[in-house]
Amino acid sequence: MSVKTKRFLKKLISYAGVFFFIVAAGMLYWQLRNYSLMDIARALWHIPFTNLVLACIACFFGYLALSLYDYLALDYVGRKVSWWKWMLAGMLGFAISNNAGHAVVSGGAIRYRLYTRWRVPGGDIIKMLTFSGFTFFLGYAAIAVIGYFLVPNDMFAHSAGASFGVNGLFIVCASVLLAYYAISIMFKNKSIRIGEIKFHIPSFGVSMVQTILGIMDALCAGLVLYFCIIPYIDLPFGVFIGLYVIAMVAGVFSQVPGGIGVFESVFMVALPETADKASIFGALLAYRIIYYVLPLIGVGGLFFIYERWLRARMKRWLEEAKQKIPHIQLPHKKHED
Repeated sequence: MSVKTKRFLKKLISYAGVFFFIVAAGMLYWQLRNYSLMDIARALWHIPFTNLVLACIACFFGYLALSLYDYLALDYVGRKVSWWKWMLAGMLGFAISNNAGHAVVSGGAIRYRLYTRWRVPGGDIIKMLTFSGFTFFLGYAAIAVIGYFLVPNDMFAHSAGASFGVNGLFIVCASVLLAYYAISIMFKNKSIRIGEIKFHIPSFGVSMVQTILGIMDALCAGLVLYFCIIPYIDLPFGVFIGLYVIAMVAGVFSQVPGGIGVFESVFMVALPETADKASIFGALLAYRIIYYVLPLIGVGGLFFIYERWLRARMKRWLEEAKQKIPHIQLPHKKHED
């Protein structure tokens, strides 16, 4: 591949996110053109307080599950760090990548900063990020496959594009799941070398743990929205979680930061025409505040405190070291007359 081709592909990938963001924003505007900002704000205000509390609890357990991604990844590369370290790195990494998009770059950068400080080699960090990426996709792919059979076919019948996309998503997710499990069984204890990094193929048992952990993450994240949206629409949880994962995976594939616009559009297209879309959008907005904004503020604050504490400790160590090192006085040279 020539240098010009590589540059072209990089630009294409870079501008793809902007393109999808504009398209998604246009779709949202079209669907909400009959509602004012006051209608949406009123819907947000009318969400019962109990539902908001339950959504926050589900959010906490969701990010706890996300932090376990890092624990499982550390076990995969054979490294150990203190429990609070992998929890901080996992929660902060996902809080950043959920909002900024491009998880490998955004969430990976903060993990690299933290884990290298905790003496985890760069090659192992790359393997951890790859392993966590598969954990995420396995869980969401499993629910997408299950949700395909739970979500009624007529929910996307009025949109040929959405119907085609859902069918394609099912085929991709089912194929990836079967391929990953087959590889974990047939090539157990084998490894693949990509460049200078050797990736060990997880066993079938580990791949099942990855899938279960990913499902737990998806269920907790889905519950955040479910508690916000259930006051406005009567939707069985099985149907809802299938629809949620389909919309979420579509948002992830779009590479738009947080899937914003894409997620809402796919979700709202599937809802019946009788649904009050201003109220639904208010619930979606509450979901984004609880699941995206609050964790970034909370975990980001903990990271800031940790950074300040670390700098203060290093400054104290330097001062103690200076006091312990004796001052060496050089003898004065006598001048001869």
